[in-house]
Amino acid sequence: MRRLLFCVLALFLLSSALTCFSQQTDVRQFVVFGAYTYLNTRSLNLIQRGFDGDLGYNYRSWLSFGFDFGYYTGHNTIFANDLSPTGQELLHVLGAPPGFGVPFNISTQTYEAGPQLNYRHLKKVTFFVRPALGALHANAKVKSAFLAETGPLGVELCTLLNGCSKNDLVPFYGFGGGISWEITPHFGIRATSDFAHYNFFSALLNGGRNTVRVSIGPKFSFGKNIVK
Repeated sequence: MRRLLFCVLALFLLSSALTCFSQQTDVRQFVVFGAYTYLNTRSLNLIQRGFDGDLGYNYRSWLSFGFDFGYYTGHNTIFANDLSPTGQELLHVLGAPPGFGVPFNISTQTYEAGPQLNYRHLKKVTFFVRPALGALHANAKVKSAFLAETGPLGVELCTLLNGCSKNDLVPFYGFGGGISWEITPHFGIRATSDFAHYNFFSALLNGGRNTVRVSIGPKFSFGKNIVK
């Protein structure tokens, strides 16, 4: 993934070097972006992959407003050192052995809206920055194979958790940015990176989490040329 992003960035920089340093004269009113996405929550060693979609409105050439939706899935194992005092007390009540871990599957959706500042003084390249403000909805479920392997211990764990599946909806905040290669006024390739902080499943986990999202994919522009 890092090698791919490096190649894309190198291509963008080469494109800008080969074009004149005049600002863009054709900026369409609306933008649709769809991308492969990599979501990394390092403190849980949790990697999720999925899709990121974005609908934007160019109010001015330098100012946009947009809505972003992402869907990601992944899996990992939770251990005692990832848990809050309440979560660790659950393991103690269970009589869990040292090194006991609970494997889970997780699906995550993100909803984000807000402004974006654009730098369009290169004819074929656009740089942009934005705040990352929105909501994150997560659904985590204990793996069925774990329940089959642990027997009564797994059943008791789900009983204490009031079920083997947990949902949480929390706000997140952070910042992001990226770069677009403007191949034509109607089509381009965009790469973005966003940093966000949130605190999900706070009753069980030991504090907030930082996550990094990287997305790369095509963008399509349509509508009137707002520069004219």
